Amino acid sequence: MDIGKINRILIGHDNVGLRCGWFLASVQITVPVQGRQYMFPCNRWLDKDEADGRVEVEVYPSEILPIEKLINYEVSVVTGDVRAAGTNAKVFMQIYGETGKTELIILENRSNNFERGATDIFKREAADVGKIYKIRIGHDGKGIGDGWFLESVTLKRLAKRTKDPDEKKKKKKKKSEEEEEEAPEEEEVMDVYTFVAHRWLAKDEGDKELVVELVPDGESALEENTYEVHVLTGSVWGAGTDANVFLSIYGIGRGDTGERQLKRSNNLNKFEKGQVDVFTIKAIDLGELKKLRIRHDNSGTSPSWFLERVEIVDLKDSTTYYFPCQRWLAVEEDDGQIVRELVPVDEAFVKKDSENEGQSLATLGLEQKAKSTTYTVKVKTGDKKNAGTDANVFITLYGSKDDTGIVSLKASKTNKNKFERGKVDEFTVESVDIGDLKKIKIGHDNKVVPYEITVYTSDIFGAGTDADVFIVLYGSDGICTQQKSLCLNKREQRMYFERNSVNQFIVELEDVGDIIEKIRIGHKGGGLNSGWHLDRVAIRRLLPNGKGSETVTFPCERWLAKSEDDGEIVRELVPSEIFTEKLMKDGTLKQIEEEVEDPLEVHTYKISVFTGDIYGAGTDANVFLNMYGDLGDTGERKLSKSETNFNKFERGQEDTFTIQAVDLGILYKIKIRHDNTMFSPDWFLDKVEIMDETTEESFIFLCERWLSKKKEDKKIERTLYEQNYDGERNSLDGLSLSLSSQDSSGNLKETKKSSLVKAAEEGSLIPYHITVTTGTVYDSSTDSRVYIIIMGPQKVQTERLWLDLPEGKDEFADGSVEKFSVWGLDVGEIKKVEVGHDGATPESCWLVEELNIVVPTKGVMYNFVCKCWLARDKGDGLTSRILNILDADCVNIGVKVLYEVTVVTGDIEGGGTDASIFMTVFGSNGNTEEMPLEKNGDRFERGQEDSFIMEIADIAPLRKMRIRTDGKGTRPHWYLERIILKNLTNQEVATFTYGEWLSKLKNDKGSLVCEMPAVINDEQMMEDTTYTLQVKTSDIGGAGTDANVSLILFGENGDSGTLPLKESNKSNKFERNQLDEFSFSDMLSLGDLCKVRIWHDNKGIAPGWHLEYVDVMDSAMDKTFRFQCDRWLAKGEDDGQLIRELACANNDILELKERTAYEIVTVTSDREDAETKENIWIILEGKLGRSKEFLMENSSKKRRFERGATDTFQFSSKNVGDIAAICVGHCPKDGKKSSAKADVFWHVQEIIITEMELCNKYFFRCNVKIPLCYKRRDYKVFECAKVTESFASKARSLVPVKYETIIVTGFEKGAGTNANVFITIFGLNGDSGKRALKHKFRNLFERGKTNRFYLETLDMGELKKVRIEHDNSGLAPGWLVERVEITNSATGVTTIFPCGKWLDENRGDGLIWRELFPRY
Repeated sequence: MDIGKINRILIGHDNVGLRCGWFLASVQITVPVQGRQYMFPCNRWLDKDEADGRVEVEVYPSEILPIEKLINYEVSVVTGDVRAAGTNAKVFMQIYGETGKTELIILENRSNNFERGATDIFKREAADVGKIYKIRIGHDGKGIGDGWFLESVTLKRLAKRTKDPDEKKKKKKKKSEEEEEEAPEEEEVMDVYTFVAHRWLAKDEGDKELVVELVPDGESALEENTYEVHVLTGSVWGAGTDANVFLSIYGIGRGDTGERQLKRSNNLNKFEKGQVDVFTIKAIDLGELKKLRIRHDNSGTSPSWFLERVEIVDLKDSTTYYFPCQRWLAVEEDDGQIVRELVPVDEAFVKKDSENEGQSLATLGLEQKAKSTTYTVKVKTGDKKNAGTDANVFITLYGSKDDTGIVSLKASKTNKNKFERGKVDEFTVESVDIGDLKKIKIGHDNKVVPYEITVYTSDIFGAGTDADVFIVLYGSDGICTQQKSLCLNKREQRMYFERNSVNQFIVELEDVGDIIEKIRIGHKGGGLNSGWHLDRVAIRRLLPNGKGSETVTFPCERWLAKSEDDGEIVRELVPSEIFTEKLMKDGTLKQIEEEVEDPLEVHTYKISVFTGDIYGAGTDANVFLNMYGDLGDTGERKLSKSETNFNKFERGQEDTFTIQAVDLGILYKIKIRHDNTMFSPDWFLDKVEIMDETTEESFIFLCERWLSKKKEDKKIERTLYEQNYDGERNSLDGLSLSLSSQDSSGNLKETKKSSLVKAAEEGSLIPYHITVTTGTVYDSSTDSRVYIIIMGPQKVQTERLWLDLPEGKDEFADGSVEKFSVWGLDVGEIKKVEVGHDGATPESCWLVEELNIVVPTKGVMYNFVCKCWLARDKGDGLTSRILNILDADCVNIGVKVLYEVTVVTGDIEGGGTDASIFMTVFGSNGNTEEMPLEKNGDRFERGQEDSFIMEIADIAPLRKMRIRTDGKGTRPHWYLERIILKNLTNQEVATFTYGEWLSKLKNDKGSLVCEMPAVINDEQMMEDTTYTLQVKTSDIGGAGTDANVSLILFGENGDSGTLPLKESNKSNKFERNQLDEFSFSDMLSLGDLCKVRIWHDNKGIAPGWHLEYVDVMDSAMDKTFRFQCDRWLAKGEDDGQLIRELACANNDILELKERTAYEIVTVTSDREDAETKENIWIILEGKLGRSKEFLMENSSKKRRFERGATDTFQFSSKNVGDIAAICVGHCPKDGKKSSAKADVFWHVQEIIITEMELCNKYFFRCNVKIPLCYKRRDYKVFECAKVTESFASKARSLVPVKYETIIVTGFEKGAGTNANVFITIFGLNGDSGKRALKHKFRNLFERGKTNRFYLETLDMGELKKVRIEHDNSGLAPGWLVERVEITNSATGVTTIFPCGKWLDENRGDGLIWRELFPRY
């Protein structure tokens, strides 16, 4: 019964029997007639003793997937009532209709189908082909008594048809909205077709055919036709084939013959070199032929086949079709395909072929290509253990008209070894006219090969073993099988491998090819009698054609025992002889015994393991090593007997081991680990050197890292690459792009860059940072899988972006805050966001408290306060919800640009580090904050180049970079070679070179900070200089200080970083009326200076200090900058501040004049009809007023505003201050009303206005049509999109300002804090630096209280954000900040920064700092 769309299911059990409890993961229901597949996730126990004790549950669908829609067919097959009419063969059928054909339908439902005189009824689902005009029915001719007398076939087609609206009765009942949306009513109709055969389908009866095509009885005008097929085999050497050949012929609009085996030729031995074979195929008339598909099954002793061409004669019309091929159908030749699709060519081409062989191939190849469609098929193998396959992979492409048939994916364009883990293989599939692609089928032949392995144990005392014996087989090019144990259990281990025994095992292993180059055999030790003396191993396998076998012998004659010989329990063996038994055509068995020519050599590898010379470096654990070369690997070997030391792996020690293995070729990596056993397992491995004694080649593998569960990254296994290896490193690049791959800085972890960087460069994919807060009420959490979809205008949206929790977390817990970074389609301006989960049971409920989305490339943050249930049994019952962007708080956080960052660590001993690294980048338009560079496992190691994507503020062009390390960790020293930044938007590359240590010990100055100038296009962006500072202490009582003084210089190229004033020209610094001089060499010139931030640490007996001025001399510019202070930096004097910001006295001369000049640059769009011959006028609207109208004139002598043109105009005007908006109009040149035509436009892309006095630039992004209008009141208004403030303008506005800062603590229980609180204020003109918020003898930041502070700094301009943090000290450091209010006392402007979040390690996201943005 068809119940229509499935809304829910009830599933359960009767709870009877032992262990009746059941954990149900999910249910999948496929309804082909509806064209739907329903997914019902459950993930719960149905058990009286588990969870809620229920044994039945209602489940709702999480998603409904569209699948191919099928209809029902009922097939009645009548077998004739004649002697031996029945068959045991496999019967198949294919149906052809006006709209296409079905796939092959197998007719089988019980063992005794198709008996004499019987009627068999089958119900099958298949594609709806419309009105049926023929069927093809046949069998495979296998089994005893395969001949079949078919009487007739009756076919019932059960389809649904939409009811005629006139037949429906009008109903006055009200319909719900759901009912109104339902599809029109459908009724089921049945078409019945009868096909009369009354004929044999048998090899030895009638026409000996096993397949017949039938047309509906009495309905069809189609008749049977006979096609004579001439197959011409080529004349090249080895052109003939012994394989079985199959042919399908296709007509235009009349279907095809189906695949027919070409059996009965006019020649006894078919398809021989230079031969013409003639076959007859009977089928319903196909009309004009359009193509054929020919293939063979690759069977027989020599299956390769060179096909010259196929000629088909339509005997009804006496027409001959020529299908040239001139290609191999062979696995070993050409492109490896054994199937070809051929199209007919004119007879003249074939004649030309016979006359002039030199040109025919190219001509006919072009003819074929013109009618073919080439598909590029990319197959990506998953990045999971054992994901790859060595089986033969096949694909079928299904189009709206036809399919390609089974195509073998043999020749990968990208990888020699196909279908390996994490790889993308590319193939080419050619096909003729299959229409639009609808679906594909892909699979493999599950190719494993049986091997007979015979193990001979030696006849010497103690030769037998009870250990677990394993084997690995290696073919050519390093292809190997999985490691396979020969015994299934301990009982078999005790039975086999006795002294002088011969044990035979038949095991199925991966096919390693025609040649077994080596085997690895060993045992796992353990037990009382594990030592084993192996004589030899013989491996027998069948020949490819199944006619005979091949036995390969691998001699050993050595101990595999810890206490004998060299102590090894694993051996690699190479073959000595091959014994082949081959069945000849005359039935005799030919035996061939031959020695293996040039077997792989067994090489001796000397392995030197160097333990580091640092405290606690040695280990007592067991160490294991696996070596990898281009010819294979050794398997994991225990490094047991050191040749140099009795006590292995001690501090500063070199231990040497010898391993014998079959030639590995060029070594490129090793895996080394320990088992973390014994008393002190922690191990600092310096390096491993491997010498191949046979070739005398040496390979060095640097490590310089801990293998420890307690230190560094807590790993006890390392993959090390050879020092000079420059290929792909899986440990670095093999990471799949995780949807939750965010590190603590909000930057993306390392991913498979090639595709991600490419997508970022194209701008098709951008990062989204998602923060999800779960509610705190009972049952808020969910372990379902959560997703979001981001929607833009005009139905543009991302795919479903899954928010997968990081390892170790299995649910969105009550009150938790989870952060994710996802890459999705750039949808432009976000309009809506869908959030949901895949849980469909009533128990999988989730309360979404808050959703925060940051789009760094757009510079916006959206915050949705949701407080809504996503659950089947709560709220409105929805598990997904669409949120409108208008309901979100939208905050401008500043545009970020995506950069590819490449960090190069020097190839110097100890060059790698696990210290924390921080980066600050400076540009012409500001600087970034200090950003952490995450270690992320294997980054920043000796000799490595590490690349990853970061989001950096839009400050280009770049000037310099500052790198700082915290000097902590087990390896605090770092040798930084260089860092390269590549802007993924405009491809600009900046290189920052250092080539020195960042270390307190190894750096001459003990520096953990370095500054590097940017080098862009071989030009260094900053000059080197020496800064000489003269600091004058005032001549008043108590002016001197014993405290430690530091300062930062600020200029047009950024800041200097903290400069401690330590080494003066005076022995006692900062005394009353004293001038102290300090020199800082090897600095980067900051250009013109604008301010200084100076402070002291308030230490010493008399820390209070009265500073008169600071003079800074830049040797590169030969210029001195004066910074006047004349104030106290003292707790008990003035305003009690210990920090002052001083403006440069040189900048006082810059006064704003009443009149100025404006440069206006217009960019006309590069599109059709963008230009205009008329005039443009513009008015500027600024904070100080409105300008007059500026007319930008067009003339016949000097054309302006042409397509794609940039035009520059200059006007004198009164100064309107900062420009907020512009009015732009389009008017006739002659000023006449009649000239203003309605259909004339000017399409402007962008307008840039520069105020020439201070050189501030204002950018207006227009991208709009402006119509031609006579009236001045018709114009367009554009708001300023971006301002680039000049250094002169910024310096002019630097005047001291007091900022009143109010901190409001929340009113919840425990909201107050006893920790030390700090604030940093960021404005357009810089930041305040990190300031402590303190009051003497006051208990600050208590629950529900407001605290007021005054901070003096130079004017920061418009405030952009605030960073508030605490040091987590005190008894109750957790703090709930309600908001921060900051008032500029000079202008009276108050900016409010809402927060409403905890700064608490034990709540929410665990952060003790927040960045707050203003809400206006």
